[in-house]
Amino acid sequence: MAIAAVSSFLWTPWYTMVYMPKPLGYPRIVLPAHTYTPLSGHFPYTFAVSSHAVVKPAVATHADKYWINIYYPTFDATIHLPYKPVQDNPRLLREYCDDAYQLTAKHQVRASSIEEKAFKTPEGNMVVMALLSGQVPSQVQFYVTDTKQHFLRGALYFTTATQNEYLAPIIAFIQEDILHLLHTLAWK
Repeated sequence: MAIAAVSSFLWTPWYTMVYMPKPLGYPRIVLPAHTYTPLSGHFPYTFAVSSHAVVKPAVATHADKYWINIYYPTFDATIHLPYKPVQDNPRLLREYCDDAYQLTAKHQVRASSIEEKAFKTPEGNMVVMALLSGQVPSQVQFYVTDTKQHFLRGALYFTTATQNEYLAPIIAFIQEDILHLLHTLAWK
């Protein structure tokens, strides 16, 4: 019986077979090796920036002179880095931290999860990093501060549609660059 069933399948005309489409896939993404160069310019901070990225001044209307964007032309992604002085004022620091939380919380509508990590860098800076999952426009958000004088917030954005399954390798690549940036950050 089994041989008859198999042989009838093998000799079935193609026009009577049921067509099964292939599942959607994404093209393979080949990522370069991580290499870094020191940040150039006159800023109250310094860090190692990816050599695959270009540092540009922020162009927002409310941007300060120390706000920068780290643009990855290959991936069409940008890390926005607004800087704010704390001036040894606990009220200002609390306000900046609250703003950072509120900006991350705006993504809760589309995020399937928000994983928050807090850690200290080798320089003694405090970092709070939020990793967002789901179809969100910003997958990584963070802030870093020395709690006395400096506060630097960061957010990763892509200019493409939010297809984060496709972008996952690129997000992981840039996230590693962000961690390197945070661990090499020094205040001037």
